[in-house]
Amino acid sequence: MFPSLPDIAPGGWRYAAVPLALSVPLSILAFPVGVVCLLAGLGALWFHRDPERSPPPSGIVAPADGRVSVVREEGDRVRVAVFMNVTDVHVNRAPAPGTVESVTHTPGKHLPAFSKESDRNERVDIVCAEYELSLIAGAVARRIHPYVDGGERLERGEKVGHISFGSRADVLLSSAYDLEDVRVSKGQRVRAGETVIAA
Repeated sequence: MFPSLPDIAPGGWRYAAVPLALSVPLSILAFPVGVVCLLAGLGALWFHRDPERSPPPSGIVAPADGRVSVVREEGDRVRVAVFMNVTDVHVNRAPAPGTVESVTHTPGKHLPAFSKESDRNERVDIVCAEYELSLIAGAVARRIHPYVDGGERLERGEKVGHISFGSRADVLLSSAYDLEDVRVSKGQRVRAGETVIAA
């Protein structure tokens, strides 16, 4: 009878709990401030929404919702990056099946994720034999939350982490792929776990 609430990424309630709790007493004592707290709490939940996705049976899929910001060759490999706007879902997904070899957190700057300088930003690199996935913080993002660890087997489209209030996800394809295999172009919108970016 009632619509079901969307799933929320782990930790999303933590960001929403304080403003939601404050919204009730503040609505009585200072109504405008209470409304602001309510909207902030609901906004945090909406930002951390985690909708279901249906991965295709083959291909390399987008690791994030957003717009393709980079398609470039790096030596004998190709990098495809997706910039997540504030309105996009920020749960990240495995681009293809693979076994996690390592998960490495690297501290860094918090520059706008769409800029070239963002390569120096804080990041978490998830390395598989078949590809490398980098979750990169942005100007607002301060928390990267990986869900996986070394030795785990991933399936195409499986959730691997999320970035609270940010920012960019890069896939460095294996040397078996070149630019002709890429199925997306810069500026194109993609959906995590569903849009094929290379085949």
